[in-house]
Amino acid sequence: MSSFKRGQQWATFARIWHLYDMKWQNPYESAYVIKKYLSGLWKPIYHPLNNCGDHVVVINSREVALPGDDWYRRAYFHHRTYAGSKTWTLAWELHQADDTLIVKKAVYTALDKGLLRRPQMERLHIFPDDKIPPEIAANITNQIRQLRPVPKKLEEIPEEVAKQCPQLFDFPKDFVEGSNLWGKPDPEMKAQPIRYPYKPRGKEPW
Repeated sequence: MSSFKRGQQWATFARIWHLYDMKWQNPYESAYVIKKYLSGLWKPIYHPLNNCGDHVVVINSREVALPGDDWYRRAYFHHRTYAGSKTWTLAWELHQADDTLIVKKAVYTALDKGLLRRPQMERLHIFPDDKIPPEIAANITNQIRQLRPVPKKLEEIPEEVAKQCPQLFDFPKDFVEGSNLWGKPDPEMKAQPIRYPYKPRGKEPW
C-alpha cells in the first residue's frame, strides 16, 4: 500500500474535530448539520451500528437565535418520575439558567434513537463563548460552514466603506425634534416605557 493510500485510510477511520459557530444560528436547524458529523454520515464507512462519528466543538451557544417568538412560546417538559413533578420551562428561562442546554437538547433530539446516541453526545463539546481550552483547540482541524451568515453591525463597518454606500434619505439635523409629524417634544416630560395591555389569546372582547 502506498503512503498516500495509507494516509487516506487513516484519515477515514480517524476521529476528526470540527468547529461550529452557533452565533445567530437556529439551533434546531443547526442540530441536523451537527448530527451529520457526530454520527459519521459523511464518511464512506458509515453504518447505523458503526460508532464512527467525529467530535464537534460548538462555540457562542449564548448567542443563539430562535425563530419568531419561540423564546416565549417554546416550552421544555421535565418530569422527575414522581407524582406532581411535571414542569414546563420556557426557552428564555432555560437559556438564562444554562446557556448551553438549548443547543444540547436540540442535538439530542436530532440524533437517531438507539444505543449510540449517548456515545455520540459525549463527543459534543459546547461552550457559551469563543473561549476554548487549549487542549481541545489543538485538535480542531475543520470548520463547519454556518447556515446563515452573521451580518456586521454598523459600528464594525469601516468608515471608508460606509461613505461609498448610496444615501437613500437626507434628513435635516432637527428632523426628529422639529418635525410637524411628531410635534415638538416637551423638555420637562420624561420618557416613559411603552406598555401594551395584556390580551389573552382567544378571549378578545370583539
